[in-house]
Amino acid sequence: MRNRIGILGVAVILTGCAQLAPEPEAPVDAATRPQSRPAAERRPPASARTAEQFDTTTEQERAAAAQPASAGGASLGTTTASLGDPARPGFWIETPLVSDPGTGRVVSPKTGKSSQVDLIPIDGPKTAGSRLSLAAMRLLEVPLTDLAEVQVFSGG
Repeated sequence: MRNRIGILGVAVILTGCAQLAPEPEAPVDAATRPQSRPAAERRPPASARTAEQFDTTTEQERAAAAQPASAGGASLGTTTASLGDPARPGFWIETPLVSDPGTGRVVSPKTGKSSQVDLIPIDGPKTAGSRLSLAAMRLLEVPLTDLAEVQVFSGG
């Protein structure tokens, strides 16, 4: 009798676990996601130690990000940005100055350089700091170890 109860208990538990399995993700429409190199090619090598090794952006991507933005972008404010995850590729800023993801640009008043970026919202007051991608910091020519003041603009 005890064996039957034990077997029944294990069966119930396994049935419950099967119901907790994640559902497969719905396919993403190619028009919704920008086409870029596969993620495996964009990750820095495990042996990366320098900014050049961690920055996986191409010359063409850097040139495109450095292009002047089109007119019409609104100023979102100024923020103090530190270096974000150096292994995360691309040009982006995680900032509490936005509530929805979008595109924009950042400008360094210190160097006068700008970079087009993806705007990624994070929780916090508007006065909280932001995190800037390695590629964007390099394009702005601000020291990677500094807390860089940047102006953030919405739009393209």
